[in-house]
Amino acid sequence: MPSHLSADRPAAEPPGRGSVDALISQTRRLKGDVDAVRRDAEGAEPDHPRGRWQRALYDLALHQLNDLDEHLAQLRDGPLPTAAPEPAAPAPGSLLSRVGSAEWNLLTDEASWSGELYEILGRDPATPPLTLDELPSLVLDEDRPKLTALVTNCLVDARPIDGEFRIARRGGDVRTVHMMGEPVLDADGSTASMWAVLRDVSELRRSQRVVSETRDSLTDRRQDARTEHRLAAELQEAVLPPWLGSLRLPHRGAEALDLAARRLPASTHTLIGGDWYDALELTDGETLLSIGDLTGHGVGVTSNMTMLLGAVRGMAMAGAPPGRLMAWLNQLLDATVQPALGSAVCCRYRPATRTLVWAQAGHPAPLLFRDGTGCVLNAPDGVLLGATSGAVYGQAEETLQVGDLLLLHTDGLVPGHTGAAAAHLLLDLAPRLTGASSAEDCLRTVVQEFGEGERADNACVLVARVTS
Repeated sequence: MPSHLSADRPAAEPPGRGSVDALISQTRRLKGDVDAVRRDAEGAEPDHPRGRWQRALYDLALHQLNDLDEHLAQLRDGPLPTAAPEPAAPAPGSLLSRVGSAEWNLLTDEASWSGELYEILGRDPATPPLTLDELPSLVLDEDRPKLTALVTNCLVDARPIDGEFRIARRGGDVRTVHMMGEPVLDADGSTASMWAVLRDVSELRRSQRVVSETRDSLTDRRQDARTEHRLAAELQEAVLPPWLGSLRLPHRGAEALDLAARRLPASTHTLIGGDWYDALELTDGETLLSIGDLTGHGVGVTSNMTMLLGAVRGMAMAGAPPGRLMAWLNQLLDATVQPALGSAVCCRYRPATRTLVWAQAGHPAPLLFRDGTGCVLNAPDGVLLGATSGAVYGQAEETLQVGDLLLLHTDGLVPGHTGAAAAHLLLDLAPRLTGASSAEDCLRTVVQEFGEGERADNACVLVARVTS
């Protein structure tokens, strides 16, 4: 086969066999390393789009390294003979078998193919190679203009060839072929022939499509998560009291409670949960204080939370005491189409006697701060909402004093701590909280201590200070 170099350029010396063997060894070591990392990652997020995308990238990297291994081996061993009787089948998982080469002589209209090219194009090595005029017969109709443009630009304008087209092999097998080449010039600078290398990139393109599709799936999943996060946040903000600063209740008569509350969202990548708080002046002059949390995240949970909060307000307005209110909430969650679990604390405060009547459903008890110290109120009986049908909820009563501070919170308030451990850390703030001049100052102290860093979960906190 004539040289693919122009007549005025000397041929480069081929690399030594030893250097190619060294490259092959490095490639195979890298293949082993990538394969080991892939196996380590196989158990992570098997059904998540991120996991599928990672596995596709690992597979593509291994395919590419197999491809490089094949190329280096061919460079070391040299081309197959043109009349190879039985071309070797590609290795399992390889992106291609070998690289084929061809040259078409424009003066004699003769063609010369390497044995690999016969294999790539699915042609019998005993048959003559196709001329440039015959080559398009292998190409799919819609891709023939691509091949024609590549060849014309090379022969007429002496442009290098670099493009892809699809061919139909025997039996209807469609393969994608990548072709690179250049014109071979004679002594007077005219195009004498065209030289090209071709390789089957069908598996490479398939692997790249898998990576692209899994990446798009991951992007869609992230977009859906962002949309759901936004909808849930908007729904939660719409139903929770939009307090700016302290709230003083009741609105009529002497103010008895100074109130402040805050919702502390989790990190932006976490979906909104079912945390809620509320304070409501009732028709009999009493005040409803409530806080709670539904398990789970997302729009569905936030929607259930709005239903539950609406039920709390309605039943409290109708005069239901906290224990009975909890029992009805439990029946409501038990009857929903999508069963849910929740925890809550509901309190009715009677300003005339400074009496707090409260009930709880598997929720952290209120904390009472007085004279520089704090304690956890003794909780009446109560199981999680939605945990069992027909549950009965007890009530507790506490007489408060002017200057007392009540703190109601959900489980996620103190990052990394729940239950007794979280309560202990909150009680340590007693000197600072009882020394504050308003409920808003107390809330600011709690938020500065526990709410300004990264949060793994959503939380709500409500502070009520007895003023008269």
